[in-house]
Amino acid sequence: MATPQDEAVEILRDLIRFESVNDGTGQGKGERAAAEYVAGKLAEVGLEPQVLESARNRTSVVARVPGEDRSRDALLIHGHLDVVPAEPKEWTYDPFAAEVADGCVWGRGAVDMLDMNAMTLAVVRERLRTGRKPPRDVVLAFVADEEAGGVFGAQWLVENKPELFEGCTEAISEVGGFSLSVNDDLRLYMIETAQKGMAWMRLTATGTAGHGSMINHDNAVTKLCEAVARVGAYQFPIHVTKTVRAFLDEISDAFGIELDPDDMEGTVKKLGPIARIVGATLRNTANPTMLEAGYKHNVVPGKAHAMVDGRFLPGFEKEWEAEIDALLGPDIIREYTHYDIALETEFEGALVDAMAGALKAEDPGARAVPYTLSGGTDAKSFSRLGMRCFGFAPLKLPAELDFSGMFHGVDERVPVDALGFGTRVLDRFLDAS
Repeated sequence: MATPQDEAVEILRDLIRFESVNDGTGQGKGERAAAEYVAGKLAEVGLEPQVLESARNRTSVVARVPGEDRSRDALLIHGHLDVVPAEPKEWTYDPFAAEVADGCVWGRGAVDMLDMNAMTLAVVRERLRTGRKPPRDVVLAFVADEEAGGVFGAQWLVENKPELFEGCTEAISEVGGFSLSVNDDLRLYMIETAQKGMAWMRLTATGTAGHGSMINHDNAVTKLCEAVARVGAYQFPIHVTKTVRAFLDEISDAFGIELDPDDMEGTVKKLGPIARIVGATLRNTANPTMLEAGYKHNVVPGKAHAMVDGRFLPGFEKEWEAEIDALLGPDIIREYTHYDIALETEFEGALVDAMAGALKAEDPGARAVPYTLSGGTDAKSFSRLGMRCFGFAPLKLPAELDFSGMFHGVDERVPVDALGFGTRVLDRFLDAS
C-alpha cells in the first residue's frame, strides 16, 4: 500500500486534472467533479461527507472526523477546490496534465491550494485506515469559489450551513507554514496570523455624450482616467501592525538585518522574492485592474468604468476609505463589488505550539514566525463563526525556489519532497492539536 506521502502526490495530480477553473464568470464547469472525487475519497475510509451545491456546479464537501475527546472544541481544516485560469502555451508543461518533472508536481493549483487538500486527504485517510483518531473532532471543508471571493463556497456555507461547524473554535488553511531559508541550519516557517481586508471597487464617471470630432469638456473617459491615475500612482503611508512588527523583528534577528524605521521597505527588499508577499503588508494598497468605456471610435460615451483592487491592513479600514475618496474626488461614483474584513490573531496558544512543535520535529532547523498575508482567504468567512484562523499548509522548500511567484503564476509547481514533509508535519500536528 502507498505511503501517505505517495498518496498525497497522486491525489494532488488527480485534483489538478479536474481543471476546476474559476474565472469569476460562473460559466466554467465548476468544482463539482473535484468535489465528488474528494467525497469519494472520504467515504472510502468510513466518513459521511456532505456534498453541497450553492449554485450549478459550485460544489463544496464537508465532513467531520470524530476525535478521542468529543467534549473538546473542534478544529477546522479548510481548503478550496477552485483554481485560477492558466494559458497552456505560456507553460513548460500543460497546466492541467499534472506532470511530475524535476522533482516537482507541475500544474495550476499545485500550491494554491490543491497541495494542502491532497496532504490533508492523505493524512486523514491513513489515520482512519489505521484507527488513529485525532485528539478532538476535526471538521474538513473542501470548498468552492475562493478565487472569486468565496461567495458560492465558504461564505455560502457560513450563512446557510453553520451547524456543520458546530464547536469549531480554530482553523487552519492556506498560505502559511512554508519555509524561508536563512542558512543551512535555520529556516523560518511563516505562519499566517493576519491578512488584509478586501475592497474590490467599480468606479463610474459620467459626462456628456457626443461626437468624437467635437470639443468636449465633460468627457467621462477623461474624468475616469485622471481619477484612476491618481489612485494608481498614490503611495499609501506605511503602517507597521503588531504582526508585521513581530515578523520584521524575527527577520532582523535571523538575517542580522538592522531595522531602519525610516526605511522599512528597504529592509523588506533584502528578503528577495518573498518581499512580494511581505512588502504589501506595510501599507494599504489600491491597484487599478480593468477599464471599460465606449462602443465606437467616434462617439464620446456618457459613462466610463474602472475596476480597482483595494486592500487594507487590520485596523485601517476607515483611513483607507477616506484616502480613496479623497483621491477619486466628487465626480467619481464608487461602489464595492466585493468587500471583506481584515483579520488578525495572536501568535500564541496551544495550536501555535502544536504547529511549531510539528515543524521542529520534522526539521530541527525550523523556527515558526507570524506574518501578515497581503491577499485574502476563506478564513474571512469562517472567522465570522468565532474561529481563530491561521495559514498553515506546511512545506519545506528549496532555498532557490521562488515560491511566492507560484501563486497565480506561470509554471506553478510544488516539490514532491515538500509534499512528503508537509504530510508528515500535518500528521504530527493533528496528534498535538
